[in-house]
Amino acid sequence: MSTAPPASPPLPADLETLLHRLRLPHIRRAAPDVLATARAQRWEPAEVLKALLTEEAAGRERSALATRRAAAAFPTGKTFDAWKPELSSIPAPTQQALRTLEWIDRRENLVVCGPSGTGKTFFLEALGQHAVEHGRKVLWFTLEDLGTLIRRHRADDSVSGALTKLLRADLVVIDDIGLLPVAADAAEGLYRLVDAAYEKRALALSSNLHPSGLDELMPKTLATATVDRLMHHAHLCQTSGDSIRMSQALAGTGTLPLT
Repeated sequence: MSTAPPASPPLPADLETLLHRLRLPHIRRAAPDVLATARAQRWEPAEVLKALLTEEAAGRERSALATRRAAAAFPTGKTFDAWKPELSSIPAPTQQALRTLEWIDRRENLVVCGPSGTGKTFFLEALGQHAVEHGRKVLWFTLEDLGTLIRRHRADDSVSGALTKLLRADLVVIDDIGLLPVAADAAEGLYRLVDAAYEKRALALSSNLHPSGLDELMPKTLATATVDRLMHHAHLCQTSGDSIRMSQALAGTGTLPLT
């Protein structure tokens, strides 16, 4: 019968207090085990210090990642771990080039357009998650969200300030343009976001419509100005084919067997 190893002795209270004051929570958590190991294995002082600082650095990176992921407000949590590149009509070299994230650092845009079910949202969310994992700040919106933001801030004339706050992110994603009618507030929000981000931040959009068809959703003058700024420094990926979701449903792979 195996027994659990004895717990490491706790830190002295004054050391706990000092680590708390210095805001070193990950060292405080790891220190009892690290110190116990150091005594047992006769570590040099520098090894102890390195182990403790490594724990603090790793802990801070985990906390920062969790904060960035929560702030992004991704819709489902899908990542490239579940992505099947061979099912996408986006060419494999293009997928790989976008995953380098160089386009975000160059403040370029990405537009993914095509029929429903062809992986647009999945690909953008996986890219966003990938960006967050590599230290970039990402925000996820729908067009309706933008309209709500415009309405909320128009009352006190703070729309410009709200957009400036959004653009503290390295990448702003607007998903599913074209599925629903576009209200005037949402159309204004899209234009104002694209205009504010122009050559300053990266945007990524998914749409059932090609950018040239945005005038089907919003006034032609506004659509023209939006597309002009959006596409000047943009990568355009057009998806095609049957709905992946419908194909999986018809093949019986969209659900797990009932038991």
